[in-house]
Amino acid sequence: MSDTSETGPGPNETEHEAAGSVSAIVLAGGRSSRFGSDKLAARYGDSTLLARAVSGVAPVSTEVIVVVAPGDDRQLPAAGVPVQRAIDPEPFGGPLVGLLAGLEVAREPIAIVVGADMPTLAPGVLRMMIGRLDAYEGARDAVVLVQRGEMRPLPCVLRNGAATQSARHLLGEGERSLLALIRTLSVLSVAEGEWRPLDPTAATLLDVDVPGDLPGTPRT
Repeated sequence: MSDTSETGPGPNETEHEAAGSVSAIVLAGGRSSRFGSDKLAARYGDSTLLARAVSGVAPVSTEVIVVVAPGDDRQLPAAGVPVQRAIDPEPFGGPLVGLLAGLEVAREPIAIVVGADMPTLAPGVLRMMIGRLDAYEGARDAVVLVQRGEMRPLPCVLRNGAATQSARHLLGEGERSLLALIRTLSVLSVAEGEWRPLDPTAATLLDVDVPGDLPGTPRT
């Protein structure tokens, strides 16, 4: 079950100053069907989408796990922490399948999960989310952001054990949705008024679906 919103300590009090015991999982196993080409290799500024996502989570984690589709042998971007590959066991089986693959190799008790097409993650927001889960110890299993009154599935912060168990159960029932997983967990939803001061343009929630989402690309 999930709370719609809950007010906690202010942003400066909840920032996770050190990386601590956090694995970062970058979901990179999608088809890129709407993009029309290899989306993760697309340039975003002076880097690629995948490299931007990895560099966005590296400062708040002790390791980065990039979940890729079977047969995807692309070179993974370097970061200030170890970066390793996890293979999605079901080609294009949906984000929940990829998430479980990442959780099963994550070595830390907390995981922060992002999409590989999220190039403008705000470190302050990610630290706030991790800090909130830390503050509630075992009382909450997940933290998500709320935008316009709705929970956003990514980025999210999860307790590995609870999330892994629930993901296995849901997949056994044929579910593939990240929101379905989040709704089975004890969730702390961070209200928009709490996280937006750290990210006034909501850049953390940007994901690139089509070429027109890239900067400098004409929209049709």
